[in-house]
Amino acid sequence: MTTMSKLVALAIAAGVITTLPFAASAQTAAAAKRADPALVETYLKATFGKAPPEWQARIEPDETLRACNLHRNDVPSAEADKIIKRELAKVVFPADGKLIGDWKEGKKIANNGRGGQFSDDEKTVSGGNCYACHQMEKAELSYGTLGPSLTAYGKERKFDPAEVRNAFTKIYNSQAVLACSNMPRFGANKFLSEQQIMDLVAFLFDPESPVNK
Repeated sequence: MTTMSKLVALAIAAGVITTLPFAASAQTAAAAKRADPALVETYLKATFGKAPPEWQARIEPDETLRACNLHRNDVPSAEADKIIKRELAKVVFPADGKLIGDWKEGKKIANNGRGGQFSDDEKTVSGGNCYACHQMEKAELSYGTLGPSLTAYGKERKFDPAEVRNAFTKIYNSQAVLACSNMPRFGANKFLSEQQIMDLVAFLFDPESPVNK
């Protein structure tokens, strides 16, 4: 279903549109595109109405997401600067300065799509599900294309320590590098641990990692 169709269906369900005369369909579609944010918010909360409080809290946007939503992820440059500054302050680097962990563990994390689901219990180890958006190993046949290919990531960057730090930062909090990034804020939202992020960085930068072969 297209976004337009979804919005029209939502408007009908909410009783906003009582008739849909054929001649007015274009105007109706245009109105649906401008759906009242309050109506959308009400509908979203209703779908989580029976969820535990901690799950309902997940749909509450913070200051950064509110700005991105308001501008449909195309924020003015001044607002983008504010977002990056605010989110960068949330990044916590390892105390010992070590940013690269075990690439073999990083590979497991990149392939793990569990965590954060209703069916997961407290023992479930969260993964990055990186292949949902990126190609990493050349040998991988199934991967998403929402994000850029990461093959030869470290090799192409000459394993530069500055690039290692940048990668850690982006995995920890993507908004600290690119305002309104679609990438999850794994560290800032405590979805992945510091060690897991280090292992993912190793998967990208270790010369022995299949990413760089």
